Amino acid sequence: MKNELLMDFSVNKETATINVTREFAADQPTVWAAWTQAKILDQWWAPKPWKSVTKSMEFKEGGRRLYAMVGPEGEEHWSLADFTSISPKDNFKHLSAFCDSEGNISPEIKGSHWNVDFSEKDGITTVTVTIKHDTLETLEQYIKMGFKEGFTMCLGNLDEVLRTLK
Repeated sequence: MKNELLMDFSVNKETATINVTREFAADQPTVWAAWTQAKILDQWWAPKPWKSVTKSMEFKEGGRRLYAMVGPEGEEHWSLADFTSISPKDNFKHLSAFCDSEGNISPEIKGSHWNVDFSEKDGITTVTVTIKHDTLETLEQYIKMGFKEGFTMCLGNLDEVLRTLK
């Protein structure tokens, strides 16, 4: 088994796209579960000391996850994922957007379209995430908000969670 797992984060300003490729030392069904089950998502989907709290989740095409990132002082930042396509264990797509606690999408910051692919080789699962923004301006807003740093921390949290799921 490799000692160093791949983590690649790149930004393509021409296409307003973020590409993230990350390897995990776990089998594909376990990694898939960690990305698609609210109980597990809430254990890693926020940069510490923040926590992810899912209000509702229906993981199916046309379904939605409504959740908050809750800060150490109790502050809440709400988001949603509207699932548009699911190929079990291999891929899912969703619209990701900031919203209020009832799921009303924020008009200030446009959402993004996520494509999440899963593949496994020799017990290492690779997750490839492509995040498409409608405009370069929106992409730059996400980068300025610290998306790279926050998402990188979340993926590190997932490493810890996967060790406990084995």
